[in-house]
Parts: sequence; structure tokens; C-alpha cells
Amino acid sequence: MKKIPYILSVLLLTLTLITSCKSTKKITSGDANLNLSAKQLIKENTKQSPEFKTMQAKLKISYASEGDEQTHSVTFRIKKDEIIWINSAFSVIRAMITPEKVSFYNKLDNTYFDGDYKYLSDLLGTELDYEKVQNLLLGETLFSLNDDDYTVSINDNLYALQPKNQQKLFEIFYIISPLHFKVKSQQISQPQSFRHLQIDYLSYQDVNKQVFPENIKIIAVEADKEMIARLEFKSVSLNEDLNFPFSIPSGFEEIELK
Repeated sequence: MKKIPYILSVLLLTLTLITSCKSTKKITSGDANLNLSAKQLIKENTKQSPEFKTMQAKLKISYASEGDEQTHSVTFRIKKDEIIWINSAFSVIRAMITPEKVSFYNKLDNTYFDGDYKYLSDLLGTELDYEKVQNLLLGETLFSLNDDDYTVSINDNLYALQPKNQQKLFEIFYIISPLHFKVKSQQISQPQSFRHLQIDYLSYQDVNKQVFPENIKIIAVEADKEMIARLEFKSVSLNEDLNFPFSIPSGFEEIELK
């Protein structure tokens, strides 16, 4: 069985941000409101959900796992709710993610993958689909806040939001900024499986009066293994006419996951 290169692992993690680069600026301050109830907080967070049709950005990916460290820059495109497309320099590696499947090919070793979300789910230690991956990169909660009852508390001038009744095998915890009501950190733990996923939004940027992540740090831990990825979005543009070309070259060998 062919082993998937580490860079592909991170490329597939990077499944969304968002009409002019000149309108982009980092969000560093604002008026904080620390007096909201859980329902009010969820309502304010929902208001920040981005509205766009297509997006393109330059994406810098830094990755470290088991002594291996890599940094790569790729072109990142998305047609919201439909397609996520990633292309490295000279099209050596290209990936396309849709709600139905994950596909990529690698010209370095003439291999390709065309299958479901099991690989991504195993990589991060939690079940994923297109919506969750898209939410991750938009600074949205992985799970809908409308699907459960939540309690809210204040910790270091930030909102801490968690379900009133945590599941025994599955714990969720959100930290939300009172400045723009976007997620500052979201954590999912499976204590009995020794799995932990933490997604930290180190900085946000304003794009056409909407708030999007600029720097994201992803930490996935399983037992004594740890993977850390850092994502930096630059040159963000919205609602342009974009193409999403993808076809697996003939003669490439299929990667089979076990």
C-alpha cells in the first residue's frame, strides 16, 4: 500500500475563506460585550457566517509530525458548499473535495486517491464531512450550535461555550471572541480513545466587511502521536469567475487506504 505524503494530509485538511485584496485587514481590536446569554451568543455567532459564492487565496501550509516538518504554498479555491480545490506549484499535486468525495493526485510518484472522508476522519480523530471541513476553515463551529442546549461562562474575557450535557465518549468545547463573535478555539476530545482535536484561530481578517480566519493552528493528538498544522491565508479575493479543473492522469496508481 502506498503511503500518502504528509503534504497531502495537510492539503486535504485545508478544505475556506474569502472582492478585493485591498479591502483585507487584520482584526486586532474592538468593543467587547461580555453580557450575552448562550442563546444570544449563538445568535451573534450565526450572524457572522460568511456570504460569498466563490473565493480564491494563496495558502501557506506548515506541517510537523513525528520529526517531519514541511512548508508549502498552494493556490486555494472554493465554490461555497460545492467544491474545494487545491493546486500546488506546477500542478504537481492537485486535490478536489466535494460533498460526495475526496480526490487528489501526486505527479511525484504517479499515484491518486478517489474516495470518501474516512482518511480525513482518521487523520483528525473525529468524523468529518464536507460541511465540517468547510466550517473549520471559515472559523465556524464544526457542529451546529442549534442542535443542542449550551451553557456559557466567561474565561479570560472570552466566552466559553459547551453543551449542557456532554456525551461520555465525545466532549465539545468552544471559545468565542466577544470582539467579533467568531470562534477563537474549538476542541473535540474522545478521552477513552485518547484522541484530541484542537483548532485555534490565531488571527482574523476583515474582507469586504466580513470576518474570516487569517492564521489557523490545528493540533491533532492520538495517544502519543501529535500532528500540528499552521495555515495562513493571503491575497484573498471573492466572487470571481473561477475554474476548478481536475482529472486524474492516465496510468497513475490508485492509493488504497486500509
